[in-house]
Amino acid sequence: MTSSQFHSKNKMGDEFYSILKLVSGEEIFALVCVDETDDEPILILHTPIKMKTLHNGGSHLNYIKVTPWMDMTDETMFIIRLDKVITMIESKDQKLIDVYNNYNDDTDEENISIDGCVMPTPKMGYLSSVKDARKDLEDLFKKDIKDT
Repeated sequence: MTSSQFHSKNKMGDEFYSILKLVSGEEIFALVCVDETDDEPILILHTPIKMKTLHNGGSHLNYIKVTPWMDMTDETMFIIRLDKVITMIESKDQKLIDVYNNYNDDTDEENISIDGCVMPTPKMGYLSSVKDARKDLEDLFKKDIKDT
């Protein structure tokens, strides 16, 4: 099995977005580079993630749940031998690439907590403490309509 079967038009060192199906059954999405310098080519994966499509019961809306491939590490580069890969497909789907890049941009900013919730950032809008927000809302509520 040669890496040319996997990336016929990519030279050594070229990076491409790819969906990989591993022998473990996992499907991952990553920015991939094939290293053919040794006798046995290897795949270098940058920030691999798992994506799962979630369907909303009553509507036609679908959601993509994104999680890191390996939860217990802060590493971003992983090496996989080709014998651990069942198949690999280069992805040119801009929606998937955007989801991948947005997820990585968000995690680079470290605004995702341990439970997976997104933490607010100044880019998301106005931030205040609970005490300040309560005071502002109470003042707004107490304000006479004639004053506006």
